[in-house]
Amino acid sequence: MTSNTRVVVIGAGLAGVRLARRLGELGVPALLVGEEEHRPYNRVLLAEVLAGRYSPDVIALPAPAALTRARVTGIDRVERTVSCADGSRIAYGTLVLATGSNPVLPPLRGLFTPDHVLPEGVHAFRTMDDCLGLSKAVRPGTKAVVIGGGLLGVSAARALAQRGAQVVLAQQSERLMERQLDPSASRLVKRHLTDLGVEVHTECRVRDVRCVGGAVRSVEMADGYALDADLVVLACGVHPRAGLAKEAGLAVHKGVLVDDELRTSDPHIRAIGDCAQHDGTVYGLAAPALEQADVLAELLAGNTSARYAGTRALTRLTLTGQDSLDLAAFGETVPQPGDDVVQLTDHTRGTYRKVVVRDDRLVGGVLVGELGTVGALARAWEGAEPLPSDGGPLLHLLTNDGGS
Repeated sequence: MTSNTRVVVIGAGLAGVRLARRLGELGVPALLVGEEEHRPYNRVLLAEVLAGRYSPDVIALPAPAALTRARVTGIDRVERTVSCADGSRIAYGTLVLATGSNPVLPPLRGLFTPDHVLPEGVHAFRTMDDCLGLSKAVRPGTKAVVIGGGLLGVSAARALAQRGAQVVLAQQSERLMERQLDPSASRLVKRHLTDLGVEVHTECRVRDVRCVGGAVRSVEMADGYALDADLVVLACGVHPRAGLAKEAGLAVHKGVLVDDELRTSDPHIRAIGDCAQHDGTVYGLAAPALEQADVLAELLAGNTSARYAGTRALTRLTLTGQDSLDLAAFGETVPQPGDDVVQLTDHTRGTYRKVVVRDDRLVGGVLVGELGTVGALARAWEGAEPLPSDGGPLLHLLTNDGGS
């Protein structure tokens, strides 16, 4: 394949692998460049590997044949080549950035050693190496502090507790997963964690990481209270990995700016997934990344009418095992004045279902526990069609477990 027609995809995560595979199916060979030593894998399932339920092989993605392992260090937009850390250069006709996101490392005193690496026992939770490092370090009775109570922090705390660790979760805001869940659903998630033995502290800011001999020993809260720690997990969110794009002079705001054809400010470079910002939004979720990959595959295969119009993203967390946790949230979960709310709670079963209706349209919902209705509710939300005025069908959507 000549260099002026070659599609090169940087990033072997969900978005990059999906694009390369779809292009192959459409007869457009692509070279996938990934920097991790492991086989491409589904990052969404890392918590299941940490919990010991899945081996890394189970969450591996079926990678395309044309996969090369290299760390890309620069983009030459004039020559249309990318340079790699090993000194090699790869020519492209169309370059696709699927570089994903990096973990947010909070500004804590003592977080880095003098040579700017994390101390022994302090781990981000973003990559397979992070996951395997944590798995190797955790033992029954290990004192673990998870900093961050979002989706990632809840998943990590639960997994560590199931491995027998003594887990404290420190969340700076007033409740868990506040971006996705309403207060009632957050309380159910907190109850689930405490039932597993996790000690949950909300409205709690960590100030300091204390180390002895290069290894973490405790973390100190803003109020001066100290927690002993053999392990510290940083789950403070992610930010788009857009450094390559910025250094190459592409338009970057929060992420790499793209239009409805996933095109960056350079017509020969596209971007998809966690690193891309479309119409003001960086999604950071699997479903939009996969949808963007599918649209871009159609465009690069010659379907000039394909467009990406945004994704109405549903957040879903399913953690299996003896004490399973299922939750889903979409749209606006906190009502505005004048909205109608339908809510069903079963404290015995630990289930909660709530939908928000505005002007006879479903604008959001949150479910914890049994998710049989989530498919039907999500379809009603995505369709944005007026609901029947008598409310009967909406109650049916909430209670019919065959709805998915």
